[in-house]
Amino acid sequence: MRVEELLEHGFEALSLPDGGREIDGVYIGDLLSWVMGRAQMDNAWITIMNNVNVIAVATLADTSCVILAEDVEMPEELVETAREKGVNVLRSSQPIFETAVKLAGLIA
Repeated sequence: MRVEELLEHGFEALSLPDGGREIDGVYIGDLLSWVMGRAQMDNAWITIMNNVNVIAVATLADTSCVILAEDVEMPEELVETAREKGVNVLRSSQPIFETAVKLAGLIA
């Protein structure tokens, strides 16, 4: 599944510079150093963190996108940084677990 296809399933795009990127797995985590060492390339990363380090970790781990669960907002300056760095950032209104279950069902 491509990141841009998530928009058809209730996810909201905050930054979508590479919407054609494929998703081949899901990683959930908020401890950035843990995510950096364990998230795989092309994973969708679900988190509630919304600071500049999220963009850095997504770039280093080469995740296909970051999904902010629970309607977490990202300041516009961070959204712009994500666009500049080529990081897809989406938002889900659902809690983390429900977001992960929905995403897992879509990419299975």
